[in-house]
Amino acid sequence: MSTPFTPAEVRHAVELLASRSLIRLVTEIDDNGAIPPRRLAGTLPDLSTHQLRSASDTARAHGLVRIAPGSGLELTEAGAELADVYDAMARWARRHAVPAPVCEFSRRIRHVLDLLAPSLSTERTDALSPLTGDGAEAGLARPRTLLIQWLADNPQVARVPEPEPVA
Repeated sequence: MSTPFTPAEVRHAVELLASRSLIRLVTEIDDNGAIPPRRLAGTLPDLSTHQLRSASDTARAHGLVRIAPGSGLELTEAGAELADVYDAMARWARRHAVPAPVCEFSRRIRHVLDLLAPSLSTERTDALSPLTGDGAEAGLARPRTLLIQWLADNPQVARVPEPEPVA
């Protein structure tokens, strides 16, 4: 499966999707349902006010969450699909004990995104980083396919913002 993404677009998408605060927001809503905006800090106490604001602004700007009247921040279809992609990545990472046998969910996602990034702007599946030499990277085919499909359905995530003109 080929992708229409440039290396700069892949870098932008990976940085955005690997954000710990975005991962936490999307997976928390996926696991537990909508979060009233005033309850964000209590629901995700490990994130600062700035991180929460940035994650919710980023998620809304990219169509991952919306504010539902009466219930708060909820996932859009794109957000729910991203949560599924994150789950597939985390399952693969847990199965292969990477980046460590015990680590935070968002760290596993970041690690898998970093492994997949080189293969996202090329048609070569052999661009996947070798992990253990035992063929473990072959298992990345499913998370890679899910991510490519998700990015194809949500190209706004990979779009590199234009630099602001200097006055």
